[in-house]
Amino acid sequence: QVQLVESGGGLVQAGGSLRLSCAASGSFFSINNMGWYRQAPGKQRELVAAITSGGRTNYADSVKGRFTISRDNAKNTVYLQMSSLKPEDTAVYYCNADSLGVGTRNTWGQGTQVTVSS
Repeated sequence: QVQLVESGGGLVQAGGSLRLSCAASGSFFSINNMGWYRQAPGKQRELVAAITSGGRTNYADSVKGRFTISRDNAKNTVYLQMSSLKPEDTAVYYCNADSLGVGTRNTWGQGTQVTVSS
């Protein structure tokens, strides 16, 4: 079993910043790809940013230049630094990870609310 615990969400004014964290724990050999997704009310869940175990990243066009994803492999933790936040960034943000254990597993976190006020 793999558990992902997110933290760092909250309420912020437009133009502000927040940093999300997601720590993986449980039984696994390694964590491979990690990513952040978000889901706004009435919309589909979408990829925000992802990072490989080697540090290669990719971002949704809507967040390029404003968000930065990073990870600490020793701590099995992924971060999302969000700057210049906009009201349209308001959503529940979910962490996702591919782990290698007895087999491969894809796991979702419980989600953390980010609300950007105008």
